[in-house]
Amino acid sequence: MSRAAAVADEPIVDDDRDFTFTARDFDRVRQLIHGRAGIALSESKRDMVYSRLGRRLRALNLVSFKDYLDQLEARGSDEEWQAFTNALTTNLTSFFREAHHFEILREFLAGKGRHTPAKIWCSAASTGEEPYSLAITACEAYDSLTPPVKILATDIDTNVLETAAAGIYPEERVEKLDEARKRRYFRRGSGINAGKVRVIDELRELITFRPLNLLDARYPMKGPFDALFCRNVMIYFDKPTQRDILLKMAPLLSPDGLFFAGHSESFFHATDIVTSIGRTVYRRTPPRG
Repeated sequence: MSRAAAVADEPIVDDDRDFTFTARDFDRVRQLIHGRAGIALSESKRDMVYSRLGRRLRALNLVSFKDYLDQLEARGSDEEWQAFTNALTTNLTSFFREAHHFEILREFLAGKGRHTPAKIWCSAASTGEEPYSLAITACEAYDSLTPPVKILATDIDTNVLETAAAGIYPEERVEKLDEARKRRYFRRGSGINAGKVRVIDELRELITFRPLNLLDARYPMKGPFDALFCRNVMIYFDKPTQRDILLKMAPLLSPDGLFFAGHSESFFHATDIVTSIGRTVYRRTPPRG
């Protein structure tokens, strides 16, 4: 065995851990999640991988990451592949995160007129705070709890989608919202639900939640969308993967539709696909000629 191979098979850390986890195991995880979900894990994510996938090893009574990964690749069920993907997906969100985007959207929708329908796609719904923020924005733009707006909310993580569809949150998740919004769009729980809030039914009825892997060759939804939120997602993909996703998303936008990216994301490498019109806000790049 070569020295390099020996090092790859040595445990990443020397402390007492429940499972054997080598550098080779970590590289396999990185390759598998990149191929499955496009996520590019950096070297700094080793402890995160151990912690999150360690739960799967415990559930399956395995003692090494090699055994788990061997089983996953040889005969992993759709359910286990989904559990693997869910475990390595980062879900950081909040209501009205990057608030200036929602103000831009509100003005954009209000400019359409009160009876003009609109379609919005939230492509990284996570636990639901973003799509519900979009629904609140639509209600305020149209001055109605039943605006002519349809919101599609997708995510690769099926666990967070269940939370999103339920629309139930600890009260502290909405504590930064102003009182008027809390009173109008949320209901406080009582009894066994004390300390929790639930979004009102009118908001939930505006949203359709669906699982979607952005790496899929084709997207099942039909455009055109008037607004597309893909925020704080592209940072997990390399540049070629970003381009592939943008090439599938951009045609689903209406000609004047708005594409919202995260504050840490930019697409200077894809100006032939989307064109910046402001602070992390884009439109489809018109075809040349």
